[in-house]
Amino acid sequence: MIGILIIAHAPLASALRECALHVFPDCVDGVQALDIGPQDAPEDSLLRAQAAMTALGTPEVLLLSDVFGATPCNVAQQLGDGLNTRLVAGVNLPMLLRSVCYRHESLESLAARAHAGGTQGVMPVGSTAPQNQTGQRHAPSQRDHQQ
Repeated sequence: MIGILIIAHAPLASALRECALHVFPDCVDGVQALDIGPQDAPEDSLLRAQAAMTALGTPEVLLLSDVFGATPCNVAQQLGDGLNTRLVAGVNLPMLLRSVCYRHESLESLAARAHAGGTQGVMPVGSTAPQNQTGQRHAPSQRDHQQ
């Protein structure tokens, strides 16, 4: 199985991990979190990230970070080797849950699923129209069916 390391601004990484454990309690050993605080030096954060990656005990690791270009993502980029790691920035809960569900797939496939889960998990939700509907109003006799 592929390990997952979340590196994000404090306390997001730990909060996302806790949410994943709430849904999938059996993934406790396969998902690590590293919170980066505003006072943390990038060099110290890198050492902590290396230790967290080692603690996963897996040959391949999916790295998830919150904001591209910010310190957590920069630390994650320094961990990545392009062979045994993949990094996806913009982590959200749908991305993490999708990643946990497909840890048995190849690293390349898992990174693609993480990206898709993250983007598909973001959608506008209207206050009156049912989800996945256009919001158009029809005559009472006409019925819409979701597919």
